[in-house]
Amino acid sequence: MQIQHRTIGPDAAPFIIAEMSGNHNQSLERALEIVEAAGKAGAHALKLQTYTADTMTLALTQGEFTIRDENSLWKGANLHQLYQQAYTPWEWHAPIMRRAQELGMICFSTPFDESAVDFLESLNVPCYKIASFENVHLPLIRKVAATGKPMIMSTGMASIAELDEAVRAARGAGCKELVLLKCTSTYPATPANTNVLTISHMRQLFGCQVGLSDHTMGLGASVAAVAHGATVIEKHFTLRRADGGVDSTFSMEPEELAALVIETERAWQSLGQVTYGPTEAEKKSLQFRRSIYIAEDIAAGTVLTEQNLRCVRPGMGLAPKYYELLLGRKVNRDVKKGTPMNWDLLGGA
Repeated sequence: MQIQHRTIGPDAAPFIIAEMSGNHNQSLERALEIVEAAGKAGAHALKLQTYTADTMTLALTQGEFTIRDENSLWKGANLHQLYQQAYTPWEWHAPIMRRAQELGMICFSTPFDESAVDFLESLNVPCYKIASFENVHLPLIRKVAATGKPMIMSTGMASIAELDEAVRAARGAGCKELVLLKCTSTYPATPANTNVLTISHMRQLFGCQVGLSDHTMGLGASVAAVAHGATVIEKHFTLRRADGGVDSTFSMEPEELAALVIETERAWQSLGQVTYGPTEAEKKSLQFRRSIYIAEDIAAGTVLTEQNLRCVRPGMGLAPKYYELLLGRKVNRDVKKGTPMNWDLLGGA
């Protein structure tokens, strides 16, 4: 699978997406600084979110339109006000995308309604993301799929049946290149509820590339995901968590993102293939294994004993598995200490 200049798949290093979300704190200058920092850290892509408060929810404050979960980062916030604070003004998209492209990053977005898709098409984005909360929004999925561009879809909260509906809707409407991201829709998420073992199962079930949209703190879950076949990793990103912002609490800082890029690539490189025996690089180390050596100067006819025969390094003699077999046998010539043991040194029993 190809998105612009990047290959996505098991034969390529993991595709690392830095998610800006609302961490620009309503400053275009800060948004561009985030782009710069993501590029410097080595991210392969920068992702935005495209919506307005009015396309996300109703301007109401009563009941379910206010977040009342005691454990939520946004407890007490009114939904409309929260989205107004978090959204990325549409007129910012073009300069942000232009700067990302100048830095060699792919830049795309998550549309949250059909009007956002039309807007992003006018900017000729190379691919689309479907958020976890929208993976049941089949009309939106079909609208995105109809563009014919690659689709990356988070799977947070979705049952197998719901994912099957979403994947069928996408493919039925024209999506030919699909990536599903295992996702836990809690903010932050914990490693214990990330369940990266789902990644290989999901790949087999839906026959597509699978990655991780990671809301945990640190690198561990993402590295583990790569070990289980993830080809895409998405992480929220900010300049400094201490700066605040709607998603800053569970976002990576530049040094952490740089480490993520490096460590996930190392994890991918380490996968290799099923293999036993020395690799080409290991063959020169075989000489440092233990083997059987003559440990004293001995004369012809001397019986081999635990004193004059030892298993030591290097590995130029017979393998240690023959040690007991050799004890009690006689040598057929004078032998110097430090001679590697071999069969032609033996006489009779």
